[in-house]
Amino acid sequence: MDDDRPDVLLTGLLFYDLVLTGLGKPPTPGEEIWTGGMGCGPGGIANLAVATARFGLRTSLATVFGDDFYGEYCRDVLCDQENIDLSLSRTADGWPTPVTVSLATGHDRALVTHGQEPPFTQDALMGDPPEARTALVHIEAEPREWIAKAAANGTHVYADVGWDPTQEWSRDLLDQLALCHAFLPNETEAMAYTRTDSAVAALGTLAELVPVAVVTRGADGAIAVDQITGEYAEVPALAVDVLDATGAGDVFGASFVTASLGGWPLAERLRFAVLAAGLSVQHHGGALAAPGWYGVDRWWRSLTDPDLKQAYGFLAGRLPPDAGPPVHHAPVTPPARQH
Repeated sequence: MDDDRPDVLLTGLLFYDLVLTGLGKPPTPGEEIWTGGMGCGPGGIANLAVATARFGLRTSLATVFGDDFYGEYCRDVLCDQENIDLSLSRTADGWPTPVTVSLATGHDRALVTHGQEPPFTQDALMGDPPEARTALVHIEAEPREWIAKAAANGTHVYADVGWDPTQEWSRDLLDQLALCHAFLPNETEAMAYTRTDSAVAALGTLAELVPVAVVTRGADGAIAVDQITGEYAEVPALAVDVLDATGAGDVFGASFVTASLGGWPLAERLRFAVLAAGLSVQHHGGALAAPGWYGVDRWWRSLTDPDLKQAYGFLAGRLPPDAGPPVHHAPVTPPARQH
């Protein structure tokens, strides 16, 4: 029997991103810097939605769009261009779509956002969430009711977590991992929440709390443990020139879910996620940097490095026969609406 459930269920705040690259250094007060690099497009939760949809996953997104130009543009991109199911999303009258300006310098960036709290909570958007194969969630100090409902439906919850501005790193947050199939923090977050002094030690602690634990390490790659299969894996990052790292963590998570739904061995899942994240940072950030099957296929076909060819040899049997059309990257300015 065909499984017609969504492959991925998502909810969160959407932004319109304006990304400026090639700055060299952050501007100082009173200084003006000119740059030739700019891209715009949906961001925030759209990063995950586009990344999963470009790997052919049926993606259902519950978010809020403002009734302004930015909201209309983002809705058009996600629905018409990326084929994402927005039936759980809402447009809010009189509410401005959050707008973020990202100043990308090297491997880091500074963000300035204009916006207001959304008029609908995640729980209000989701209600009783539909059955789905997976959900990608961002866990916060205050638990979301919909996540428990989704887990009770049999949905495998893949979670990440963000920087704690209070730097208290309350271990109470880890209680929510009881609902999760997988947890994918970066090494700073993992060590802080587990009170450990290395990524490996943090991974060991997390592996006792969740079936699949992954710790991302930026330029040092990623490590993971799958308690279900008994696998451990450690893979290096790709050596790439970073244009903008915005959304790379989201691409990593989306790719890991894609490979997990395919039943791949842990090392392949991890290498695939590292690869996709590495490809994404070579384009202006936000949702439209996600490579999808097209980007991975193009990289594989152009690969000449014998070591990488061997390490990623599994792609020969994993890539779809048709990788699809070229993906749309972030435009310098949004195209004029056709009436």
